[in-house]
Amino acid sequence: MCREGRRMGSSYPRSVRCCLPLWVLTLEAALILIFAFFASYDASPNDKKLLGTYQALQDFTIMAALGLGFVTSYFRRQGWSSVAFNLFLLALGVQWAVLLDGFLSQTFQGKVIIKLSSVRLATMSAMSVLISAGAVLGRANLVQLAVMALVEVTVFGAMRLTYKQVFKMDDHRSMAHIHVFAAYFGLTVAWCLSRPLPKEAKGVQAEKVQMATSPSLFAMLGTLFLWMFWPSFNSALLDLPNEKKNAVFNTYYALAVSTVTATSVSALSHHQGKINMVCFNSVLEIQDPSGMHYTFGLPGLLGGFGYIVLIVLEASGSRGTGFMMLMDTGALSFALAMGLVSGLLTGFLLKLKIWKAPHVAKYFDDQAFWEFPHLAVGF
Repeated sequence: MCREGRRMGSSYPRSVRCCLPLWVLTLEAALILIFAFFASYDASPNDKKLLGTYQALQDFTIMAALGLGFVTSYFRRQGWSSVAFNLFLLALGVQWAVLLDGFLSQTFQGKVIIKLSSVRLATMSAMSVLISAGAVLGRANLVQLAVMALVEVTVFGAMRLTYKQVFKMDDHRSMAHIHVFAAYFGLTVAWCLSRPLPKEAKGVQAEKVQMATSPSLFAMLGTLFLWMFWPSFNSALLDLPNEKKNAVFNTYYALAVSTVTATSVSALSHHQGKINMVCFNSVLEIQDPSGMHYTFGLPGLLGGFGYIVLIVLEASGSRGTGFMMLMDTGALSFALAMGLVSGLLTGFLLKLKIWKAPHVAKYFDDQAFWEFPHLAVGF
């Protein structure tokens, strides 16, 4: 039966067999050569903060691999790709981010010095790709995602460098707008890849993005991982103990309030008073089945505006308040603009036929990329 089905022709083309090994293996070989000739490990004495840095790195890895991997795994026919492609992007993004941060560093003198803190910062930068991928997964193959990862990490690194040199922000402040940048970058790329969407594909796509009970439990597990480890992300780049403590406390309180409020509003907005994990999509009428907008984009905007208001209230009456408000508003607007513009350009780049993108009728379907022998009949 399987042979007969394959003889009759598969509706799932070998979309990445020719281009994925060529592009990705060439890229990996190039990265290995760059690491070999332009990077070295830090040879300084043991750092007293080593243990704390490593613990934070572990927290980020759990957030990235498990949290962001499983949070988009609730689609009926796209669980494997959500988790495995997320890991692929994390592995690729960290490699490039380590080198890029070193090259853009003001202390770069011919070689990139890799510290544990460098890997920690690179993991945080790579998480921008994973946030964006939540909106793109299901619409792109691995080659397109690899190109997107390289472009986005580069743009995000350039944005953080601009924050440091123009807005005079440290690493902690420059990383604060990752949610806004990444969410709107991903949503813009997804919008480009879905245009135009044939009428015959809309019904098929709507069926594929429906939530299934068992995968939804894994998606909720991903949300729990993000919930538990987000205070580590928000406080990792702060050095003063008091500032780190305040960041942890504030993040926990914000998460607690958000959880209770979101649950209540979800029940309030449903005509039968039931709770829906993606209730916000129908309200905004946007195509965001993975929920990147209401999980990262909108909270990032609200948090940015809230920070500006609190800074103004705290510094009310003192000199330079207007300038501080202008700089913070400009930084937030810059992150939003960079996400939208670079996402639009990346979306047009990924639309090129050279990447052999999957047909829109095959969006959100694991069988376009994975081999399932028990489902081989007819494909």
